[in-house]
Amino acid sequence: MPVVLDPDAAAVYKAFLEAGRPPYETLTAPEARESYLQAHLVVSPEPPELARVEQLEIPSPHGAIPARLYVPKRLRKQNGLSAALVFFHGGGWVIGNLDTHDVACRKLADEGELIAISVDYRLAPEHKFPAAVDDAITATKWVGDNARQLGIDASRLCVGGDSAGGNLAAVVAIAARDGNGPAIAGQVLIYPAVDFAMTTPSHSEPETSVLLTHSVIRWFRDHYLNGTADTHDWRASPARVSTLVGLPPAYVLTAGADPLRDEGDEYAARLKAAGVPVAYRHFPGQFHGFFTMGKLLRQADIAAREIGAWMKELN
Repeated sequence: MPVVLDPDAAAVYKAFLEAGRPPYETLTAPEARESYLQAHLVVSPEPPELARVEQLEIPSPHGAIPARLYVPKRLRKQNGLSAALVFFHGGGWVIGNLDTHDVACRKLADEGELIAISVDYRLAPEHKFPAAVDDAITATKWVGDNARQLGIDASRLCVGGDSAGGNLAAVVAIAARDGNGPAIAGQVLIYPAVDFAMTTPSHSEPETSVLLTHSVIRWFRDHYLNGTADTHDWRASPARVSTLVGLPPAYVLTAGADPLRDEGDEYAARLKAAGVPVAYRHFPGQFHGFFTMGKLLRQADIAAREIGAWMKELN
């Protein structure tokens, strides 16, 4: 599929190339994390002013899971309680943290007029699959169990994330449907990774190897999974679950210059075929990762507003 970057996306990509940042696959995981954090400081827009931001410690069998709660100035309340979004950051299950996606969560809370809770799940290779999944499910259960104390209406609880975080959100939604978690009202899947088979055309097209390159995806995979057998586990590849029937409504976003484009498109189509209400949004001239680059890419703000509007309509 021919891909032509939007002018602003092309300018950002050119700047990244000229900056000469070493590819993640040439770095250690800690070095890659620091590089990712520094890059996000450059591209993140000014955050909206919120009413309150709090650090949380979510109990789990392996120790506390750090999380961050965002309360916007405008909240849509019913009976004194707000809708909520449990958010999982992207970064290939290897990089990213609460700070890399702080502005994104602030914007989603503000645009959706709801409480957002960002989860700092364990990262690979120190903690391989399914550690991130276990943390995501544990954190979502805890939010559901403590919803009222957090000011949250448990019946209006969504999950969401970008890239690897979109993968985790999809997995949490499936687990919850099958009884391992609270009822989920909606899932926000921002260019999600849903199948480690990586056989769709966009995984081999030169035009999609932009920022998130084909080689760095393999580097992420090899850090996260224990071996090829994990590829077939739906907790790693949610597209491989036996059925998508009964899942909550979904907002699925894809980008044209993205190796994950086609699997995201196929997942959205399969959700629709399974009777799940789906809002599908494709940004043909953007690359993977654009959603968190609102300082430089206007369409990141457009996406945040659309997601916020979708969550308001849903809840």
